[in-house]
Amino acid sequence: MAAAGAAGFRLGQRVHAAGDPRRSGTVRYLGPVDGHSGDWVGVDWDGGAGGRHDGSLAGRRYFAAAGDRSASFARPSALSAGIALPDALRLRYRVDDFTKEEEDEMYVFSTSQKRVSVELVGTNKVRDKLKNFDELLCASVSFMGVSSAGSPEELQGLVPNLRQLDLTGNLISQWQDIFSLCQALPSLEVLDLTNNTMENDFVESPLLKNIRVLVLNNCGVTWELIEKLKVPFACLTDLHLIWNKLNIITTPVGKFVQGFDTLRLLNLEDNHIVSWDEMVKLSYLRSLEQLHLNKNKIKHVRYPSNLPSSGPLGDVAVPAFEKLQVLLLGSNEIEDFPSVDSLNLFPSLMDVRISDNPIADPAKGGAPRFVLVARLGNVKILNGSEVSARERREAEIRYIRLVMGKAESSDPEVLKQLHPRFAELKAFHGIEDEKPTSRTSGPQKMASGLISITLKCVGPSMGEKQPLTKKLPPATTVGKLKSLCESFFKLKDIKLRLFLEEEQGCPLPQLLEEETASLVELGIGTGATIIVDEES
Repeated sequence: MAAAGAAGFRLGQRVHAAGDPRRSGTVRYLGPVDGHSGDWVGVDWDGGAGGRHDGSLAGRRYFAAAGDRSASFARPSALSAGIALPDALRLRYRVDDFTKEEEDEMYVFSTSQKRVSVELVGTNKVRDKLKNFDELLCASVSFMGVSSAGSPEELQGLVPNLRQLDLTGNLISQWQDIFSLCQALPSLEVLDLTNNTMENDFVESPLLKNIRVLVLNNCGVTWELIEKLKVPFACLTDLHLIWNKLNIITTPVGKFVQGFDTLRLLNLEDNHIVSWDEMVKLSYLRSLEQLHLNKNKIKHVRYPSNLPSSGPLGDVAVPAFEKLQVLLLGSNEIEDFPSVDSLNLFPSLMDVRISDNPIADPAKGGAPRFVLVARLGNVKILNGSEVSARERREAEIRYIRLVMGKAESSDPEVLKQLHPRFAELKAFHGIEDEKPTSRTSGPQKMASGLISITLKCVGPSMGEKQPLTKKLPPATTVGKLKSLCESFFKLKDIKLRLFLEEEQGCPLPQLLEEETASLVELGIGTGATIIVDEES
């Protein structure tokens, strides 16, 4: 009986532990195990753990597992080969009483593809509605052990109007099953296959014009497979490929990725991408508007130069990344200003994220927000926050003051190389160079170099204090200014925090946290307002 059970499995098949659909793995061995009777199934469990060994037992290797302790041998009866999709839909949605866990797992998709739980108001109405499966538009059968699409006729008859399907964490691995269910559900537009270990090849594929959004997060896919998938999924608008270790993009023809003519959003977050050169291969995706590259290892960004004046398909004068509006580069390793400045060359770029990079972290020697705003002339959204017209004007003026105060050379060419927008901004805002007078000396000369700032004391335990206007040397550091504020406002035993009031009434002034940074380095000049608060 055990042998017959073992024969029911095949090498490479996806299985889960009987009674536990969340513990899934791949069959790597079928047959006897020395010293034990009957037939066994060797399983390499997902996640690189959850087993007892690495595929070897008592000195004999049966298979090579992904982790040192990700493998184990199990009796066939201890494993499940899963269920068909129609059965899972019935189990999830046609029940007399919803459990708390099932209620929590019922949700719809928001426009940003985030899960939004359904509040079950009037449970009887919900039950009555779900008796009619043809009214079901969005379904989730995540972690239910789904291993196949089942009968296409049965699936189509069950949920003919289904538009969004979440298959996260199941046992599907063969693309023929995916093609079958997509054909059986002509209204299906959004398909989420997250955490399904998919095979990286298929023989034949139909044209699936209905699928618009395909999510393949943590599916073990290669770019070679993605190149093949662009044939059946020719009408995709959104493709999500998070956690697939896609650090190299291979192109079968030429230097650039071709096809995907309708693709607007490509999500390659958390893929160990190191070289920006790999992203340049995406330059001619003609409809690409959003490229998500958060949580990779990119160190430098450059706008593609020396590219042919025509696209890979013979298009005349097609600029690289012609329609790209959103570029998310958060949590990478970018540390140079040329990478920031190069973003100005993208013809349509308006929304940029570079937070959690060394270049955007003042505590690590990076630039504060106002410098980034000033250097990025076309950006309207930076790190998720809108750049208002007022913020841009004030940031650019502060940046000009910063450069004028710290410039190591007056050579226009050197300045242009270090600060590409400086001359443009200076002319635009009508700011003239300071002209020192040779007759000024001593205290008068020192006074002429001071900047006038207003200090507002707002700490709750500081008492009511009138704002003060003080003239200070531009080289005054944040730490020194804190000490001066203690003296100006007669504060004792209070740890201070200083904020720069970006604009009148702004609810989020900028925290001045780098003690050694000077006023001129922070771009703070005459007319600025510093808020003096206490640490909470």
